[in-house]
Amino acid sequence: MTQKYLLSIYQPDGEVPPPEVLDPIMANLAALNEEMQAKGAWVFAVGLHPPSTATVLRAKDDDVLMTDGPFTEGKEHIGGFTVIQAADLDEALEWGRKLATVLAPLSIEVRPIAY
Repeated sequence: MTQKYLLSIYQPDGEVPPPEVLDPIMANLAALNEEMQAKGAWVFAVGLHPPSTATVLRAKDDDVLMTDGPFTEGKEHIGGFTVIQAADLDEALEWGRKLATVLAPLSIEVRPIAY
């Protein structure tokens, strides 16, 4: 039986790298996604718009408060994520290592999905 895992991609706030830097990274990421698909591990992956586009909803008493911007201020944010299925944590961590290598120096957090 397989377990699903979330591979969260943390990136620094700020400008997107120029095409000469970003394009090779995105090509390597596409190749890794194809490898995951071929091995049956890939479920889906998405990139996210900047945290400034977020709206935070918080229930308080009988109302729901809305605020613009990220939930927390920080120097980095989740820029995207991949959901995979793996036999165990070791296999998920191996995919996480490959993703971290492709996206270096960005950090990847691997977490099992509870459902």
